[in-house]
Formats: sequence, C-alpha cells, structure tokens
Amino acid sequence: LGNTTLANRVGVAPMTRVSATAEGLVTDQMVSYYTSFAQGGFGLIITEGTYIDDQYSQTYLDQPGIFYDEQAEAWKKVVDSVHQAGAKVFMQLQHSGFLSQGNRFKQETLGPSAIQPKGEQLAMYFGEGPYQIPREATKEELAEIVASFVNAAKRAQAVGFDGIEIHGANGYLLDGFLTDYANQRTDEYGGSTENRVRLMVEVSQAIREAVGENFTIGIRISQGKVNDFEHKWAGKEQDAEIIFGRLGQAGLDFIHVTEYEAWKPAFDTNGPSLASLAKKYGEIPIIANGHLEDPEKANQIIADGEADMVTLGKGALANHDWVDKVKKGEPLAAFKPEEILSPNAKIKEFEV
Repeated sequence: LGNTTLANRVGVAPMTRVSATAEGLVTDQMVSYYTSFAQGGFGLIITEGTYIDDQYSQTYLDQPGIFYDEQAEAWKKVVDSVHQAGAKVFMQLQHSGFLSQGNRFKQETLGPSAIQPKGEQLAMYFGEGPYQIPREATKEELAEIVASFVNAAKRAQAVGFDGIEIHGANGYLLDGFLTDYANQRTDEYGGSTENRVRLMVEVSQAIREAVGENFTIGIRISQGKVNDFEHKWAGKEQDAEIIFGRLGQAGLDFIHVTEYEAWKPAFDTNGPSLASLAKKYGEIPIIANGHLEDPEKANQIIADGEADMVTLGKGALANHDWVDKVKKGEPLAAFKPEEILSPNAKIKEFEV
C-alpha cells in the first residue's frame, strides 16, 4: 500500500473511542487497545479520527489530537507498541466541521454553508438534541484547514506512523463539502460535483507535497453519514467517476471506501458496488469496509478484484485476534454492542 508493506490484506477500521484525556492525549488504555489488534494478526491498524487544530476540528470530548508536541509524543507510544507487535499503523486525520458535538476550543461550529445538519447528536458520545447551525467557512479559513491537515500529517510522520488517512467520510467537514444539500456555496467549492470534491483534492495534494513521495497517504470515502445513514450521491455513477477520478489523481496511495454492506450495489437494486467503482475510476489500491467480518465475504471482494484489502470494525472489536482465528479455522465471536464503547463513553444511553 504505497510504500508500506503489510503482512496481510486485513486491517482494523478507524473507530471513534473517546478514551483520550480531556487534553487530547493518548492513554495507556489506548496503547494496549491498539496493540491487541497487532498481536491478533491484523496487518494494518488505522487509528480513530484525530483532531488537527485548536479551532473547529475537534468532534467529541476526550477525542485524541495531534495538534501540539505533547499530543504527538503521546501517540509515539502507540506507534512503537504496534510496531513491536508486528503490524503497521496509520493515523486518521479528522476535521469534524458542522457535526462537532464536543470541542474544548470553540462553542460554534464551521461548515460549508450555514445549514443545520440532519439528525441528532450521538448520545453515546455525550451529544444531545439537534446539531447547531454552523457558520459558513470563509475561503481564508479553508486555506487554514488545508494547512492544519498538512501540519498534522507531518507530525504523524515525525513520530513514526507508517502513513495517514484523511477522513473524507461520514458527514464530517470534507464529506460535508461533497454533500449536495449541505453545501449551498456559490464559489468554486460549491455547486457542481467537481467543485464540491475540490477541498478533498486540495487537502490530498497539499499533504503529498509536504510529506514527500515515500509516506503513505489515503482517504476514506462514504455515502452514508453518522447523521444521515441513507444518503446516496445524486449523480450515481457519474458522481463516482468524478469523485474517484479526481482523488485518484491527487497523489493518494489508496482510497478506503465504507458502505453499510461493502458488496452491495452502490446506488440501485443492482449494479456495481462503491468499492468496485472506486477501483474502476480511481485506478489506485482500494480498501473496502462494511460488514466484511465473514471471512468468505472478505475473501470474495478481494478475489473479485473489487478491492485490494479489507478493514473490519465490529468484527475486529469482537475478535481482536480475527486474523489468527481465521488462519487456524477457529470460530469467531459475535459482536456485542457494548464492545464499541471505551470507558469514557456513556453506556446507559447507548443500551437504551
């Protein structure tokens, strides 16, 4: 994957955990959590989304950051421990945008347009009620956000991460720009699909220029969002061609596609999956994510040439040693919802 050689084609998907300190520092519990996947045979671990500045990027309270030196140094413990256990680790860089529901730096939120997000805040991550109406980001602020992504990527590179993944999925800032109803801008960042994907492309290109050719970088893409599970791209395959085509030319090493069920048709009752469209139009390695914990399904999506690698979320949480179990033909444990939560999350609301 880029210049990163992996032991196998199975990775741990990025998953929000809210188990850092209030200041965004990695804890010993996080070190052991990530290391356990490496010990269980996963070739790649992608961290939870990590905020990139002291402005509008933080999404949840107790989310880790990589904005200042102390945060970066704390992450080094994770990197070293995962490497010692034989796996590679990428950091996911996240800007929450208008879906922020816990930011210690700012009370207001920032979005592509001053439009209230759909849905309600996530109770298990301390949220309550509707999302607030964001302030529309200025072009100067967009340039600052690109710079924050670059600085965060350079910090991740400096402390030994094998690569980074840009969070362009699930409704957060970059995906918000891509989303037609959320982005009502009239400048070059709004309107057409080409314009709405522009910020993702600019972030990708700027990071590549800053970290050099040898550091692995990718982006995560989805249609559905944490606040709008059913969303689909209005232009269907034409949108996929534009989005994946532009990203494929932006200096990235991979595109990480997440859907509810990765093998299902992307848009209609039949037709290609989103992963296979990413493969067709992006022309770079594709990671597929979405209910692939059944080894036969995971194997099939790679065997069919729709993806080069898979990542597991719930399947990994239920089986930190999924890879080792599958190698040995041992039965896999079923996922239990409480396994999704770190100690700081609010279990009672989640169970309700």
